[in-house]
Amino acid sequence: MTTNRKRQGTKTIAVSTLLSAVLIAGSIVLPGYSAQDTITPIVAAGISADSSFADLIERAQPSVVTIEVNKLLKPELSSFSADPRTEEFFERFFGRRGQTPMQPRQAQGVGSGFIIDKTGYIVTNNHVIADADTVTVKLYDEREFSAEVVGYDDRTDLALLKIDADELPVTTLGDSDTARVGDWVVAIGNPFGLGGTATVGIVSARGRDIRSGPYDDYLQIDAPINQGNSGGPIFNTQGEVVGVNTAIFSPNGGSVGIGFAIPSNLVQDIIAEIKTNGSVDRGWLGVQLQDLDQDLADGLGLESQNGALIADVVTDSPASSAGIKIGDVIIAYNDDDVKGARDLSRLVGASDSGDDIELGIWRGDSLIHLDVTLGDINTSVSVADATQELNDLGLGLVPLNDELRARLDLDAEITGVVVVDIAPDGEGAKHGLRRGDVLMQVDRKPIKNPKELKKALANAKKDGRTSVPVLVRRGRVQQFSTLPVA
Repeated sequence: MTTNRKRQGTKTIAVSTLLSAVLIAGSIVLPGYSAQDTITPIVAAGISADSSFADLIERAQPSVVTIEVNKLLKPELSSFSADPRTEEFFERFFGRRGQTPMQPRQAQGVGSGFIIDKTGYIVTNNHVIADADTVTVKLYDEREFSAEVVGYDDRTDLALLKIDADELPVTTLGDSDTARVGDWVVAIGNPFGLGGTATVGIVSARGRDIRSGPYDDYLQIDAPINQGNSGGPIFNTQGEVVGVNTAIFSPNGGSVGIGFAIPSNLVQDIIAEIKTNGSVDRGWLGVQLQDLDQDLADGLGLESQNGALIADVVTDSPASSAGIKIGDVIIAYNDDDVKGARDLSRLVGASDSGDDIELGIWRGDSLIHLDVTLGDINTSVSVADATQELNDLGLGLVPLNDELRARLDLDAEITGVVVVDIAPDGEGAKHGLRRGDVLMQVDRKPIKNPKELKKALANAKKDGRTSVPVLVRRGRVQQFSTLPVA
């Protein structure tokens, strides 16, 4: 979703070392669209590859809506970081950004959504409505309604809206697990603010990880979607929604035939919980994970590369309380096999805090089983902890965890603490540090939390030193800097 002067809720996610990017499919505001006089509920509309999609689109289109948002952008500080991909993320979770004061201004944006209940519940992307002051839903027949945000889940980029209306045209969420590579799909939405637009393609891949978060499991489609399609549905040939358009892969901001949609089965679970509770309860294990390659599997005595290797265990976490150790390989979660780190992240995320689970763990040369009571991800040391205070160096720091690792596109072996806030006139800024930097070593020793940084500086001060070397990771580059000890 693009805004005037500022692209609101849009982020770029690096997926390779090439100059390509995954862009959230937002929109600029352009004139409206044509409307129909009547609204017809969706019914099954099976088609074959050589027939027209017109009947399906005619029945499906009335349930697809345009979402317009307005927000008064308050005075803030301009970007301190040179990397816009990470700066927007840190602004969302940790507040202010940058150095140069800006004037308040009004911003508008447009996205898509679809009606799932005749009483007015509407699904869209969280980034479409994030931080909006007002949200307006425009139906296909040009009626407009003010919308309430029932709840959202930023980790899967889903949101649920409610308008005061009834007897609305609705769509049905289908079974995304049955969607096969090669199946026809139809995307309907609001590209570039042009209004109801339908495009056709196929499911071109499944299970895509675009490093937008720990629960990535996207359907890849080649039906053209562009800025403004965010939150809109993709239909199968039976007229069922099998995905929610969320991102595109593009070097130039336009469609190149690779789009990504959240699978409907995940949508159904998340939206049901938001509708009931207003938010999503997720379990927290408290580990840092990495995938196995063949050399690691051989070295650990495993017969395959299946499993999630524990690279670190958070102090006082459910994992540490249960006795999980660095070097353990989790190969089973209750009755489910764990194929890799993403597998385990999704299984934990699909569980509730307080759930008792059993893990099958390969340790040394034997299989053991441990019982774990999951914690609450919202109370863990995570990127949602926006109350981090600046230290004496003018730095706000948190331990590097899986979510930050995914957002910063860091390899599994990188450890340290992340700069999430910085005072423009502080010592950290004077020594060239930025938000998103990872402090890996202090005084040539690895650190894992802010306390270890403070201890290293205190020890150096006792030794009469005025500064210590610090190893800093920024993107794909790492280099030494220094920090004062007093």
